[in-house]
Amino acid sequence: TLRPVPWQEGTVMLLANLRWGDGSEVVASPRQILRRQLARLAERGLSANAGTELEFIVFRDSYADAQRKGYRDLEPANLYNVDYSLLGTARVEPLIRRIRNEMAGAGLRVESSKGECNLGQHEINFRYDEALRTADGHVIYKNGAKEIAAQEEMSITFMAKFNARDGSSCHIHCSLCDQGGDNAFAADRTMFERFLAGQLACMRELTLLYAPHVNSYKRFALGSFAPTAVAWGNDNRTCALRVVGHGEGLRVENRLPGADINPYLALAAMIAAGLHGIDSELELEAPVAGNAYTADKPQVPRTMYEARDLFAASPLAGEAFGREVVDHYVHRARIELDAFESQVTEWERLRGFERL
Repeated sequence: TLRPVPWQEGTVMLLANLRWGDGSEVVASPRQILRRQLARLAERGLSANAGTELEFIVFRDSYADAQRKGYRDLEPANLYNVDYSLLGTARVEPLIRRIRNEMAGAGLRVESSKGECNLGQHEINFRYDEALRTADGHVIYKNGAKEIAAQEEMSITFMAKFNARDGSSCHIHCSLCDQGGDNAFAADRTMFERFLAGQLACMRELTLLYAPHVNSYKRFALGSFAPTAVAWGNDNRTCALRVVGHGEGLRVENRLPGADINPYLALAAMIAAGLHGIDSELELEAPVAGNAYTADKPQVPRTMYEARDLFAASPLAGEAFGREVVDHYVHRARIELDAFESQVTEWERLRGFERL
């Protein structure tokens, strides 16, 4: 994983696996959690490929200025929806081009960049690759993009829901490969359907790994680009799981994660869910062909409290990850929820300062 860091002079970066002083593995380390799920695949003669699509919002304020303003009244880099807009994206191209070029210099394979719907919202995509390499690239890019923005006296946020407009997602595409490197889904439709059925069966109890923060759950809104129903469909963007591609390109897109995910944990969750479906020989339900927001389907957890409790009680999570991992991330959720509950929000002051 040793690579140059072009945006920091004379710097290289190394990603490593955490160990305690006695040499034993740090079991709850996200990278190790993913590696263990990949090892479970390898025992079956399989591997995983993945791609993550990170959205972010660019502001013309520096990070220091944004902090001084209390992260209010910031100036977005675009003043209108620039989804597929040549003019809108050109106005932010100096920053976006530098991020693309610097990431290429760090060994990441950039495929594209485009504008999105929220003001100042953009997305840069990288080559679909082996799952661990994709997760490593994700964290390098996410940290590097913020460092580069800071050098340009601008700022970037990867919050799942910065404001009342569109949230920032991180859709994850995933497929399995056989020992020859070919798409296992293309050769074995039954395996594909069981993998997909596993995603559906486990989605609610693994949501904590797809939506790891209090803010994550504000992104799940009816009629938005974020799902609310645990459902799948063929090229159906209203579903939590969207099946795309054909032949060697056949894959599952998980639309639940936001831009605030830990990619190692989210990919580990998808692999664990898929293996559950394969090993349990789960049958795949019929796809949703229409609007999944109004379909009679199980709902995505709406709060971190609900997701935490589902994860804590999940037999699948305990079996796939081990109780130490489950207890660690339940504890982390409890700490964030306790901190959140102690805060007095601007909404409360606006609503109650005079009237209560």
